[in-house]
Amino acid sequence: MIRQFETIREKPTCNCGVFGIIGDEKAAYKTFLGLHALQHRGQEAAGIITHSLNSKGKDKFNIFKGKGLVTEVFNSTEVFDLKLPGNMAIGHNRYSTSGSAAKTKNIQPFAVTYRMGNLSLAHNGNLTNAKEIRERLIEEGAIFQTTSDTEVILHLIARSKLNDQVEQIKEALQQIEGAYSLVLMTDDKIIGARDPHGFRPLVLGKLNGSWIIASETVAFDINKAEYIRDVQPGEIIVIPKSAKTEDEIKSFKIFEEEITPKHCIFEFIYFSRPDGKIFGSNVDKIRRKLGKILAKHHPVEDPDGEKVIVISVPDSSNTAAIGYQNQLEKQNIPSKLEIGLIRSHYIGRTFILPEQLKRELGVRIKFNTVKGVLENRTIVLVDDSIVRGTTAKQLVKIIRESNPKSIHIRISSPPISFPCYYGMDFPSKEELFTNKFNGDLEKMRQYLEVDSLEYLTESELLESMVDHAPDNFCTACFTGKYPVPVNNNFDKNEYDI
Repeated sequence: MIRQFETIREKPTCNCGVFGIIGDEKAAYKTFLGLHALQHRGQEAAGIITHSLNSKGKDKFNIFKGKGLVTEVFNSTEVFDLKLPGNMAIGHNRYSTSGSAAKTKNIQPFAVTYRMGNLSLAHNGNLTNAKEIRERLIEEGAIFQTTSDTEVILHLIARSKLNDQVEQIKEALQQIEGAYSLVLMTDDKIIGARDPHGFRPLVLGKLNGSWIIASETVAFDINKAEYIRDVQPGEIIVIPKSAKTEDEIKSFKIFEEEITPKHCIFEFIYFSRPDGKIFGSNVDKIRRKLGKILAKHHPVEDPDGEKVIVISVPDSSNTAAIGYQNQLEKQNIPSKLEIGLIRSHYIGRTFILPEQLKRELGVRIKFNTVKGVLENRTIVLVDDSIVRGTTAKQLVKIIRESNPKSIHIRISSPPISFPCYYGMDFPSKEELFTNKFNGDLEKMRQYLEVDSLEYLTESELLESMVDHAPDNFCTACFTGKYPVPVNNNFDKNEYDI
C-alpha cells in the first residue's frame, strides 16, 4: 500500500506560536514574517486576522487561515494587499493533538462579535480545567463551534456582565487554570496575557512606531524589531492604537497575590530557537551551559588517549554539543567537535513510501553519516532528549556501520517520565523510553546498543539554569511534580490544543 510518509514524532511537540502587532500599515505582512520565524512551534496550520474599516467606516475583522506551513498558507502578495488590510493584526501557528489535524475550524486565531464589538484570540498553552468550564457553559446554553480549549476563553469573555473589555478578560482569566500565553485583538487595541506561573514565553517588542507581542524574540529579529521586555507571569498588557511610548502601555495583574514562576524548562532544552531570548535569557547561552554541565558530570575519554569525537543530532542538539566539547577541553580531555550526521531538509510532508520501505529505511531518510569522521574513533553523540527511543536506536545502528571504536550517548536533560499538561505533546506515559525499562539505565543502554548512556540529573539540569532561581522552573515531565493540579478526569487528547 502506498501512503503518505509520516515520521513518528520522536521529540516533544510544542503547541503553537502567537504573534500580534499594532500601528503598522503592513501589519499582515509583518505577522506573516513573525509566524515564519515561529514555524518551529507549529507546522500544521496558520492564520492571520487583521482589523480595518469597511466602506461605511465601521470596524471589520479580516480573516485568512489554512493548513500547512506559513509559506504555503500565505503564498501570494495578494493575500496581504487584498484580503488582510489594516494596521493591526494577530497570527497563530498551530500544532494539534493526534486526530484533530483535519479540523479546519480549529485553526486559530478565533474571532467573535459580541456586545462590546469584535474580539479575536490566539493561544499557546493548555488549560487544565477546560473540560469542567466547557461542560458548565454548555449547561448554561453556550454553543461551541470547535473542539479547542481556546474557545472556552472567548465564551468566558463574551458572557461577562462587566462593561470594560479589559476587565472582562481579567475576569475570564481568573477562572481558567493551566498554561496560556495569549494575544488578543479588539477594535482599538492589542492585548497580551500570560498565566500566573509563566509556563510559556511571551515577549514585547517595538518596531519604529509599532508594537509587537510574540512567543519568542526571533519573531522580532526577522522584522528588525527591538526586544523591550517579557510579558510577566500573571500580567495583562494593553496596547492602544495611540501608544507611542512604553509608559502608554497599561499593565494589569490577573491576581494580586504573587505566585512563584514555573517556566517550562523544556523551552530551553529543545523548543525555543537557539538564536532567541525567552524568560529573560538567551537560549544559546543556556544550551551551551547544558552541554558544559553534561560534560562536567558525564565526560567521555578515549582509552588510547586519542581525541574524542563529539557530534550532535542535528539540529536541536548543535549548541549543547558545542558546550560539551568546550568543557572536555577545559578538563584536559582531548576532543574535537565534528559534523558526523548530515540531516536532509528536503523531506516534505507528502513524501511517498511503500509501508515496507518505510519500516526498513527509518531514520536513513533523514540522516546520513560522515564515515571519515566516525571511523575508528570514540564517538560521543549529544542529544537533548530521548522520547520513544526508536530514532536513537536507529541512529546508533547507522553510526555503527561507520566502524567507530565506541559510541557513547549523552542527553542534556533528565529522562522524560511523565506527560505534560501545560502545552507540550508527549506520547503516553507507557510509550516513553525510560518507562519501558522502568528507569533501568543499563537496560536502556543495552537496548540502544551503545557503550554508555548517561543523562543530566534534575539537580545538574537546574545547575545549568544560570540567571534563574532553581524553583522558577516546571520540571514535571521529569519529576511528576505538577505546579498546577491536574484533575483526574483531564484528558489532554480530548481537545484540540
